[in-house]
Amino acid sequence: MIVAQDVDFVALIEAYRAGDESARDRLVERYMPLVRSLAGRYAGRGEPQEDLVQVGSIGLLLAIERFDTSRSVQFTTYAVPTIVGEIQRHFRDRAWALHVPRRMKELGGRLMRTIEAETAQRGRAPTIPELAESVGVPEDEVVEALQTYEAYSTRSLSQPLGRFGEEETMQDVLGGEDAGFGEVEDSALVEAGLDALDERERRIVELRFFDGLTQSEIAARIGISQMHVSRLLRRALHVMRGRLEDTMQENVR
Repeated sequence: MIVAQDVDFVALIEAYRAGDESARDRLVERYMPLVRSLAGRYAGRGEPQEDLVQVGSIGLLLAIERFDTSRSVQFTTYAVPTIVGEIQRHFRDRAWALHVPRRMKELGGRLMRTIEAETAQRGRAPTIPELAESVGVPEDEVVEALQTYEAYSTRSLSQPLGRFGEEETMQDVLGGEDAGFGEVEDSALVEAGLDALDERERRIVELRFFDGLTQSEIAARIGISQMHVSRLLRRALHVMRGRLEDTMQENVR
């Protein structure tokens, strides 16, 4: 039995399944107000409204493809959970875990693409100054964008890290002392990384990892804000990583 007000819908969907693509376009046009209404329920959660509408449209297309016209049920009754499911899946898989300014999101995306391209070109990860020059923004903004880009997703503290088949979790490695630095302080690799830093950055790294000071303690000792310490530390570690990668590649040759 077919619900009376769905007779026209059935005619259109059967025409589409017979090969008439315009019939599907008419169906999509008819039910787009429903998609926009459902997408509007998720407004203000950090995702652009039109992006949510596009995701909802995918759900609508899936509903059109899968709907059984022989069932005595309104199409909208079937379509709503399909559309909402796609929108919720978008938030689960693609949306940012924390609120981040749109400008930082966009810059973070540009930086990720730039890092990938320049790593392939240079054979190593680009440094902060190189990234700043490539994207045309100050170095501090590069550091901030890289830091905030990590808010894209979160991980459970009980999730296994999956390293070398071990069952070690994130919780096992957080909150403790930075192990291993005492053993490698005099090694050539660490020294090479420290040599790549300017005097202030090197001092901050030494205070943090060798002397065990917190960022607030470092800020008080050096005379700058804790936020500035965080940015400089982030930048210093990135520079060191680039230098260490270079050194290890040279040792392999």
